[in-house]
Amino acid sequence: MRFTRRHPLLAVVLLCALAVLAARPTDGDGSHAPGHGSPSGVSEQVARLYEEAAAATERYEAGRREAERQRARAQRLEGRLDRERRAMAGLHEELGRIASSQYRDGGGLPLTAHMLLADDPEEMMRSQRAVWQAEVSLDKAIDRSERAEARLARDEAEAAAAWKRLEQRNAELAALKQGIERKLEAARWKLQGQADVSVAAGACRGAVRLDQPETHFTTRWVAPVETYELSASYGSGGARWANRHTGQDFAVPIGTPVRAVGTAKVVKVSCGGPFGIEVVLRHAGGYYTQYAHLAAVAVDQGERVSPGQWIGQSGSSGNSTGPHLHFEVRVTPEMGSAVNPVAWLARRGVSL
Repeated sequence: MRFTRRHPLLAVVLLCALAVLAARPTDGDGSHAPGHGSPSGVSEQVARLYEEAAAATERYEAGRREAERQRARAQRLEGRLDRERRAMAGLHEELGRIASSQYRDGGGLPLTAHMLLADDPEEMMRSQRAVWQAEVSLDKAIDRSERAEARLARDEAEAAAAWKRLEQRNAELAALKQGIERKLEAARWKLQGQADVSVAAGACRGAVRLDQPETHFTTRWVAPVETYELSASYGSGGARWANRHTGQDFAVPIGTPVRAVGTAKVVKVSCGGPFGIEVVLRHAGGYYTQYAHLAAVAVDQGERVSPGQWIGQSGSSGNSTGPHLHFEVRVTPEMGSAVNPVAWLARRGVSL
């Protein structure tokens, strides 16, 4: 099992893909697919949902960054308070030493009494200067202590306010995130519902043209999805397949952008059968890659695609037990000629 790095704009990307759902239901040769309903109804509803969720996502990201700044500020204030508390303890110790010294030296007696009691007037004057200096030091120490206490009280109040703001922001973010997740989940299943209608009709809607962000790949080959968990592997057995599993499955949520693994030509876009909605690409060297169980397609037959280009959105169409991408590598465009896709990608520098 392997997890890749999550894209920082993944939530917005998924919603963007949902928002631009195509309005013209046709299959590859232009025939109408019955049962799709109005070309505007669900699409307009999903588009409005995208706008709301996209704005909420922006607020969530801005709020998260502000919460982190507040947390850092509160932690800095806590550190300052700790230093001030230690300084206060030192000042109190200094006040105690000065007060003890004055008591021992008779600092409370008036100057005349000192002169009458003194055996040596000069020694008495030196002692009196020392007492006077001690009193000055005591006054300064008391002043520093009072200022420090006032500063400590002010910073304690500021730190408490900072933590209160942080707790309030965290509560707001939690509520906002839950709202986004609910909207996203609802939008995903709307998309899947339309995919199921297409599969039942055996005809695809037109390509959903996704507004893909700019990508700058430095390699000729990429993984078919960016963030995933590997599930059923090539050659595995089980009751779900008549023979061995012919591809590699990637467990991803409905609506995840699916990417062309390399430069290719789209040779097949179909909706129906065990693979549900699928796309097949032809690469140089006579190899074909298949992307199955999709919820929507983003390319038309005959198009050229580049590495990393979005060709559809993952789903759970056809014979599927849950949302995932079935990725297959073949030496012909049809079933029965599959090779191990993990090893095939590894030889091209893509480690899953």
